[in-house]
Formats: sequence, structure tokens, C-alpha cells
Amino acid sequence: MKTRMKRYIITLLIAVTVASIGWAQANREVPERNQPSKFAIKKVDFDHVRDVISNPKNAYYYPKLMKAYNSNDTTLSIEAWRNFYYGYTFQEDYNPFRESVYSNVVEQLYYKQPHSRAECDSIEKYAELSLNDNMFDLNQMNFYIYVLKEKKKHARAAVCQYRLDRLIAAIMSSGKGTKEEPWVVIAPEHEYNIINFLGFVATDHETLEGGIDYIKVQPVAGKSATGFYFDISRMMQIAELKFPDI
Repeated sequence: MKTRMKRYIITLLIAVTVASIGWAQANREVPERNQPSKFAIKKVDFDHVRDVISNPKNAYYYPKLMKAYNSNDTTLSIEAWRNFYYGYTFQEDYNPFRESVYSNVVEQLYYKQPHSRAECDSIEKYAELSLNDNMFDLNQMNFYIYVLKEKKKHARAAVCQYRLDRLIAAIMSSGKGTKEEPWVVIAPEHEYNIINFLGFVATDHETLEGGIDYIKVQPVAGKSATGFYFDISRMMQIAELKFPDI
């Protein structure tokens, strides 16, 4: 278990570097529609999620959600996105520490701004390959949106932006980021994606009992938050089951 936690902490250190720099450089503003207050806060019931995504007769049957995702369906409800995101933890290929072999290529290119046409082509290629390997890599999704806009592929960028916004909203609808109602995440870097999305910069990380992470943030003028809480219990449960020897 100590080795597993060490791996988790290393993954977090990588995540905070990539997420903080990448999202800060993208300089994205938080869309008004994605403010936490715009969605009803609903605690994640993983037993319920498992039941609905495994029932072929249910609207949230996972193959149906995946088909809608791949067809760029923009009519899905926030509940559908919640089941799509959290339901992924019940899929065979779910790995909480999943990292595409292509992601480092994108990151190295991305930070060399401004970009030539050839560099934009490479970022687009490898970001797309990364997302094909890990559709919930929000950092790669952010890079992909950036390069699509640079290449004036605005329709595709809008679709990807919609996906990113809805995934962020699904996570934020799971709680309030407080100790009593933490946000539930299924990947370490998603903690930092949320923090950066809200305009904060992480300064420290603390793992508490009960599968809870506390991420401290730099003070921001006009905001009282000093840190946010995340529930990583499902993520660590799967890691223990799938990787018992590491």
C-alpha cells in the first residue's frame, strides 16, 4: 500500500505541474454556465451508477452513453454526463493512473509557444492520439482545443470545449469542494484541473483519512477559499484491486 501511495503522490506531482502550467497558459475563463450553483449538488452513489450503466434498458446504459459521446451528442443531461464520468470506473480498461504514451510529446510542443504550422499539426495529431487512448485526460483535451482554435477549426474546437465543460460540470456537481461535501474525482490530475479551472493555483497536497485529499491554494483577491477537498476513495479502491502488487 505504501508503494501504491508513493506512485499516487508522484502522479499528483506530475499532474499539478502539467495542469497548472497548461491551463494557465490557455488563460481560459470559467463559463458562467459551469458555475457550481448552476447544477444541483448530488452525492455520487456508485452502487446506483453501476446499476444504471449495466442495464441495457436504462437510458444511462454505458454503451449508449459512449455512442452519444462519440457522435458528439450535445443534448445529454448533466445526469448523463455524471453517469458517463463515474461509470467509467466500472469499465474494464479503467486505470486511475492511466497516461498515454503520446501525452509527453504534446506537452513538450505546447510549451514552446508561439507555434509554427508544423508544430500545430503535431500537437493536433498527438493530442488526438492521447485522447483516443484516454478520453478523460482533461489536460490533453485543453491542448486539443487550443490547437484547433489556432488552426481555425472552430466547429471541432466547440465540440471539444463542450465535452470539457460538461465533464468539469459533472465533477463539480458531485459536491462543493468542502470537507463535508468533497468533489469526487476518478483521476489524480482532475483535482488540479478543477482548481485551475476555478482560477486558483495549488500550493500543497495532503491525503487525509477516508480517501480524502485536501489541496491548498494560493490566496486570490476577493475569494475566501484557502483549499478544496476531493474524494479519491473510488479511485484508490480500484487501484488496490487492479494493482495489488505495486
